[in-house]
Amino acid sequence: MANNRGVVYLGPGKVEVRSIDYPKLIDPRGRKAPHAVIIKVVVTNICGSDQHMVRGRTTAPVGLVLGHEITGEVVEAGSDVQMINVGDLVSTPFNVACGRCRNCRERATGVCLTVNPGRAGGAYGYVDMGGWIGGQAEYVMVPYADFNLLKFPDKAQAMEKIEDLTCLTDILPTGYHGCVSAGVTTGSTVLISGAGPVGLAAAAAAQLLGAAVVIVADFNMQRLAQAESFGCETIDLSGGGTLGEHLEKILGVPEVDCAVDCVGFEARERGGTEQPAVVLNQLMSVTRAPGAIGIPGLYVTEDPGAKDEAARTGNLSMRFGLGWAKSHSFATGQTPVLKYNRGLMMAILHDRIQIAKAVNTKVISLDDAPAGYADFDKGAATKFVIDPHGSLKKRT
Repeated sequence: MANNRGVVYLGPGKVEVRSIDYPKLIDPRGRKAPHAVIIKVVVTNICGSDQHMVRGRTTAPVGLVLGHEITGEVVEAGSDVQMINVGDLVSTPFNVACGRCRNCRERATGVCLTVNPGRAGGAYGYVDMGGWIGGQAEYVMVPYADFNLLKFPDKAQAMEKIEDLTCLTDILPTGYHGCVSAGVTTGSTVLISGAGPVGLAAAAAAQLLGAAVVIVADFNMQRLAQAESFGCETIDLSGGGTLGEHLEKILGVPEVDCAVDCVGFEARERGGTEQPAVVLNQLMSVTRAPGAIGIPGLYVTEDPGAKDEAARTGNLSMRFGLGWAKSHSFATGQTPVLKYNRGLMMAILHDRIQIAKAVNTKVISLDDAPAGYADFDKGAATKFVIDPHGSLKKRT
């Protein structure tokens, strides 16, 4: 049997690459999974959601194998798999979904009802998401393969664009979903809070959707420069003035048509003080009535690292009355990747979006993953793409 290695969470601030079990066609509850496949991982990415766990801001257990952004080649298929074949190069949505329950049938794959006994919704390598082994590894098992996996139509073409296509597993559909939920369309003015990889993906998605002006706000100057590199306006939140005043300088009015929160619960005010609801409150203040706010940024039900008791259980000091008064719409939750990934794949393959350039992908080895986590935590304007088998290096 082949060996396997993966990135393992060992406590706040610490991850290591360790030997882990080679996957079997068995689910986390010990049941046979003839509907599953085993994937040889070609690329897998470090996500901001992973960083929340690594910082100790969730109840993630020590020993968790990380990673939910998985692209790879099928090396074994269960007896019930009919449409995916050994040798196929596939994209794996970060959502684990059965394809059979009411929610999956309604395309709400982010809240599948059967893959997680604790709550609706499953994901690979993530706390409270069903116990599915993560894919920052050499090999990983993917259940319900016929439903979940997106096969690339031309393997050679896909490998040429693999740094773009790896973004289909999470950040591009997540950014796109945030924009669609916020009502971004032709001619929209859009404010994206947060210039991390999801924020940059949302900005690129807003452009794809036809926005007239895309504005990205952050404290990190390197990340703001990355946003400017593909045509976004930017706001440096560390400077003076209100958010509305900055918008008026750009747009002539102190508001936007729609907004997207790509920060989540570890949001900070100017000066560095943590305030989980600050982004939501800011966006309500500058989104027009009756605009919409997409919220792909992560908010948790338990945050052991929160500064106040309320936030430890996900209770935020939101100015909800303002949003109500302005008839705002809010869209939250895990992105249903399958709703978008095929269309976004076609946009990538036909050069309608250059997402790898937008998020500034950087390929690293599996052994360099701990250093990638450290650099990302320091605010690097980079999307770290792990190449466990040296497949991209061999391609080059």
